[in-house]
Amino acid sequence: MSYSLERHQGKGGMAKSRILIAGIGNIFRGDDGFGVAVAHRLAQCGLPVEVRLVDFGIRGFDLAYALMDDLELAILVDAVTLGGPPGTLYVVEPALDDPAKPSEPCETHGMNPGSVFRMVQATGRKLPPLRLVGCEPATLGSDEDIALGLSEVVQARVDEAARIVEKLVADALA
Repeated sequence: MSYSLERHQGKGGMAKSRILIAGIGNIFRGDDGFGVAVAHRLAQCGLPVEVRLVDFGIRGFDLAYALMDDLELAILVDAVTLGGPPGTLYVVEPALDDPAKPSEPCETHGMNPGSVFRMVQATGRKLPPLRLVGCEPATLGSDEDIALGLSEVVQARVDEAARIVEKLVADALA
């Protein structure tokens, strides 16, 4: 499911999105669906008109094209393995590889943020400032085994992650 919350402002047409919130992850791989769950939670909130919220799931090409818009900030929300205890929340600035570095191609039905970033850079476009709101997973399904739903410890962090994203948005708009 994709959410795009660009709102209309009177007769002037659509409001210009200044901030992109990107929920990413695979809902069929357990805690990898964390970013999608947070996007669904944020869709229930009253986000400012300058914000575009999208559940990208595993659509890397769509995310790459969205990052090519003239944005002031892109906030990615995803499960991320950094070695902390399951449920640990992180706010980090993703490290960008050298865009000339050879890499695997950006998949049409896969999500590797590094590949997405390199794809954008390969077009000559500059990436917007990036923030990653991540959660350390407890369980990840495999390509062979479907694991629906988040673990209890990760599910318990969805609301707090949504509040962190809202704070990042408020700070960026201030």
